[in-house]
Amino acid sequence: MLAHNPKWDSSCRAPADFAVTFGATAIGGKYGTTYVVTDPSADPINPKLGSLRYRVVQTRPLWIIFARDMVITLKNELVMNSYKTINGRGVKVENAYGPCITIQGVSHVIVHGFSIHDCKREKSGTVRNSEFHAGHRRGSDGDAIVVFASFHIWIDHCYLARCFDGLIDMIHSSTAITISNNYFTQHNKLS
Repeated sequence: MLAHNPKWDSSCRAPADFAVTFGATAIGGKYGTTYVVTDPSADPINPKLGSLRYRVVQTRPLWIIFARDMVITLKNELVMNSYKTINGRGVKVENAYGPCITIQGVSHVIVHGFSIHDCKREKSGTVRNSEFHAGHRRGSDGDAIVVFASFHIWIDHCYLARCFDGLIDMIHSSTAITISNNYFTQHNKLS
């Protein structure tokens, strides 16, 4: 479902103008279409229209918002594509009780106002990582967010807690990243 209210579009995109420090150049989906998530389902190979996974794998820029409060329990990690904003502002959106978010080999991703907790390790499996490709993944370690070989990333105003491994891993030459105004709790490490 795409929203076409210009007032809502401009006000919900305001956070993209306030990134600071290293990730200040992250624009996410600021110049893309607004997409409203209406379905918390999480099929890793054939995601439904209306689901979060359906849009994060698209190649075009998107500003992703949520129609209502929801809990999304993934069966496999959520692999992000470039130029995406996940904006949970105004609703309570949780990614919990399954694998969580992977930002790998991409740029310009913003995750804002999202609750990510109780993430689990995942076994290997097939996961859609673009609108044109679903491929084999080795599984995730159970981190809330993994940033791997990516740049221009901003993680802001998120709640992260109780994940199997850690809360945020930033590895393999990831750069230009800002992690700001988040609440980290009940964890053993942050790298």
